[in-house]
Formats: sequence, C-alpha cells, structure tokens
Amino acid sequence: MIQRDDILSMEFLKKTEFTGSCQGMRYRLEGVSREEGKRLLTTVWPEPYNYVTTPEEQKQRSEFPFDEDGITDAVAWMNDRLFEDRERWQESGRHWEQ
Repeated sequence: MIQRDDILSMEFLKKTEFTGSCQGMRYRLEGVSREEGKRLLTTVWPEPYNYVTTPEEQKQRSEFPFDEDGITDAVAWMNDRLFEDRERWQESGRHWEQ
C-alpha cells in the first residue's frame, strides 16, 4: 500500500516528477499546466519498464488538484488501482526476463 509519506513534498513536485513502485505497479506524479491552472497528473503502469518505454495503452492516468489534498487523493486513487488490478501487477513480474 502506498502512503502519503512515500511521496515527496509539494516543493519537489513543483520542480520535477516523482516516480515509485509498489507490488508490481509503477507510478509517476507530475505537475502539468492546464487552462484552469496547475494539476497533478498521476500515472500507473505495470513493471518492469520505465515510463518512457511502456506502451501508452498499458498506462492509466488521472488528474487531481495540485495541492496537498490532491496528493492525498492521488495516493487513494493509486491504492484503488493497486487493489482493483492486483492480478495485473502480480503478473508484471513475469516480464522481467523479456
């Protein structure tokens, strides 16, 4: 399970993206500019590949407000993905040898 403490501070996210992994699921949080202001784009995908080399169809995304509440909501969303798609993440380890 991903905890809020696993994600670096807002000050870090203002400067660059943050990536991590949990139980076969990789994730990335980054600030993006939209017409309505800055948003927190959160992406999850299966291991073993990084964000750039993973095909787009394997990625799931959601956006949240770019603030502390947004990070909390992003963590909850990622944990929902972790739970709801657990078979997908468990199977991702099989791809390490490809």
